[in-house]
Amino acid sequence: MQKTELKKLLESMSLQEKIDQMLQLVGSFYSEDTDEVLTGPESELGITDEDVRMAGSIEGTYGAQYLMELQKSYMEKQPHHIPMLFMMDVIHGMKTIFPIPLGQAAAFEPELSKRCASAAAKEAAVSGLHVTFAPMVDLVRDARWGRVMESGGEDPFLSSRLAQAQVEGFQGKDMSEPYKVCACVKHFAGYGAAQAGREYHTVELSEHTLRDFYLPAYKAGIDAGSGMVMTAFNTLNGIPASTNKWLMRDVLRDEMGFDGVLVSDFSAIAETVVHGHSEDLKDAAKKALEAGVDIDMMSGAYAANLSTLVKEGAVDEAFIDESVMRILELKNKLGLFENPYKDADPEKEKTVILCDEHRQLAGEAAAKSFVLLKNEGVLPVDTSKKTAFIGPYTNNKEIKSSWAFIGDSQDCVTIEEAAREVFDLTRTTFHAGSPVLGNDDAQALKGFAEKLPDPVPEEMQLSMLKEAVQAAKEADTVIMPLGEYYLQSGEATSRAMLDIPDVQMRLFREVAKVNENIIVVLFNGRPLDLREISRKAKAVLEVWLPGTEGGHAIVDVLTGKVNPSGKLPMSFPYCVGQIPVHYNEYSTGRPYQPGMQARYLSKYLDIPNTPLYPFGYGMSYTDFEISPVTLSGETVTEKTSITAAVTVKNTGTLSGTQTLQLYIQDVSASVVRPVKELKGFQKTELAPGEEATVQFVIEEPMLRFLRADGTVGSEDGRFRLWIGDSSDTENAAGFMLKREM
Repeated sequence: MQKTELKKLLESMSLQEKIDQMLQLVGSFYSEDTDEVLTGPESELGITDEDVRMAGSIEGTYGAQYLMELQKSYMEKQPHHIPMLFMMDVIHGMKTIFPIPLGQAAAFEPELSKRCASAAAKEAAVSGLHVTFAPMVDLVRDARWGRVMESGGEDPFLSSRLAQAQVEGFQGKDMSEPYKVCACVKHFAGYGAAQAGREYHTVELSEHTLRDFYLPAYKAGIDAGSGMVMTAFNTLNGIPASTNKWLMRDVLRDEMGFDGVLVSDFSAIAETVVHGHSEDLKDAAKKALEAGVDIDMMSGAYAANLSTLVKEGAVDEAFIDESVMRILELKNKLGLFENPYKDADPEKEKTVILCDEHRQLAGEAAAKSFVLLKNEGVLPVDTSKKTAFIGPYTNNKEIKSSWAFIGDSQDCVTIEEAAREVFDLTRTTFHAGSPVLGNDDAQALKGFAEKLPDPVPEEMQLSMLKEAVQAAKEADTVIMPLGEYYLQSGEATSRAMLDIPDVQMRLFREVAKVNENIIVVLFNGRPLDLREISRKAKAVLEVWLPGTEGGHAIVDVLTGKVNPSGKLPMSFPYCVGQIPVHYNEYSTGRPYQPGMQARYLSKYLDIPNTPLYPFGYGMSYTDFEISPVTLSGETVTEKTSITAAVTVKNTGTLSGTQTLQLYIQDVSASVVRPVKELKGFQKTELAPGEEATVQFVIEEPMLRFLRADGTVGSEDGRFRLWIGDSSDTENAAGFMLKREM
């Protein structure tokens, strides 16, 4: 449909019809008989039966046949036969579940995330969906915040590359193409900076920190063409995001150039009343509309109040027209006016969902996401030796995350299932050893989810422990799959203590007393406190929540079929007392270096400043040697660049992949700059004895930042750069920036 036709359509719509296009409800409002609606929650939201019938979009419902019937019924009743939008949280997979986004970030391979998003879009599209509420690109420095698992971690550059890749994967070049869906960059803005890591808590960010660290990933997703952006729950500068006119109109619309649909998060407009910013829902509707929020997700504020506000002259109907036009344009970009069902296809749904191609991609992505944190010569596993798998994740199918609720855990491959295909079963045993959660831990989650592990009597726990310890005594090597329960990470799962559940740690300690050859396989959605595990285990393999093909990928890495290559996208703290801890910090005027004896320095008395495992860290089964940095010149200008290079050589006995990372520091500037900032990375696969030259081009735009005068640009002066295998690298060189006058 041409834009002129859309304008005519808008002009012909009644005020209430337009307002209902701005209403989004959950699928439970609609019964299986699409001619009837559930009216139970209507009184709470202040909406009518007609609002429900005419709502412009619904979220949380899928299934090709059902959505096709719902679309047909809706369009028959809609005065202008405008199609409905179907949306859902397809975060890291629809039915085929890929590693959690934090795990995908560990692959340091944006193209891989793009492929995963594309596969997820295909499964979503054939299931009748038009929009996914992904990617979440919130920068996170605090592992106590549960939604770390949905993020790209602590670095703006890596997060930006991933945001771009995922938007391109979901949408393609044209979201009307077959098997593509609209992406939704979220949560705008600063949601990952919740104070004390507490979900939905206040955010306090200086504009400098907001713009230099937190906004770049949102901007990258918008520049990639994301058709939708979602508001955040938090306040910024004391104003909730959903009613923050400066944030949404000045920054998002004017500065970033976003012209797509802005949707509130679930009931976020109504929550501005609880924040204390809006007097009531009517006031909240007025403020959110004037801030430019186009769709009200599940608060009813718009549907119940906008008509009255217009009639009273309290709001200009032009604001409503502006929002509805954007909604119509999105429906048009998806091709829904020509084909309201788009890719919904019950037959293709049967063949595309969990197809071999997607499962293979899930396995590849999982293996590339794993990070080898420690290895004292026990990995790869020697399968000729007697091996005992001991731990509650040995045969646990709950390895897909709390945000992969569309997927079925029964489709996931466990470690035991995969190991039985490879290991000599006459020399291999499998034992849970303990429940994944102690009864107290499970009780703490009660009410949070319907599905929780059944309580295990203490007598049975002791029996499981005794059996496991005996197996450990008889084994040459013990592989211990341990970690968080999958519902301990995700939305509303802030944790003050980042420990593995006590019941699992009891198992680990008892096994460690009888066998020192322990390999820990770690399942988790966030960085954890691994001091004791790291000290006592011979090897630690971080596998995150790996998804559908997790078991196969883990066994492939344990046995050496695949050499681990992942790098940490987020620092693992020494302990919670360090948090927030991140590599790209400021120096302070009294920086501390290990070994310094002076008292008045920026340090702790009882713990180190540095994390247990830093950003960018990850080992391999082979060894790499990285040469000193060489530069093609000494000066960068606005028109000329220099090239920084290293030679990396595989000095080990196995083929492997090394991820070289480029970091830069502006030594002195009008505002303090981080001690290091990631500015590039390249993955290089090398056979034993093979070497390669890896080059990074340094150009002036890479050196720009938010200067003291509020403008973005670079400043003349001295710079340091490093090229190495983690943010801890000391492989440095220096250059100058001299801009032409």
